[in-house]
Amino acid sequence: MCGGVYYSINDGDVRFYFPNPKACLPVRMRSGGTQLLGWGRRPDQAGKLPLGGWARLDSVYEGRWDRWFPVPVKVPVKSFMEKDLEGNSHWYDLTKGQWIQGLVARHRHERRVYVVTIEPELADAIYSRWPRIMSG
Repeated sequence: MCGGVYYSINDGDVRFYFPNPKACLPVRMRSGGTQLLGWGRRPDQAGKLPLGGWARLDSVYEGRWDRWFPVPVKVPVKSFMEKDLEGNSHWYDLTKGQWIQGLVARHRHERRVYVVTIEPELADAIYSRWPRIMSG
């Protein structure tokens, strides 16, 4: 489900794991710049947006996120971490021109970014969810 990310911002490298309440994801703005937004919401964090840090693509298509005015965004990271079904962590690099699809949700003045996930295409995949990797 993408439990960790590694990216560069302001000439520095950052590694965040979702459980960290200060975890942020870089969001590519239409202007070309990058803005950091809080990555999802944890049970001990104030707010009205959904708990967790992920949005299933099928739930987005079904309209379950509509009440939070979802906006698709590019999340430019160098690599991301997934835990397999046995709980072992694995890091995966993105290539030039690839990004993770994110979703910015808002409720009044609260804004957070969620990683859009899909079901793995392989029947024998070792992950139950996978970030939606885009390119172009």
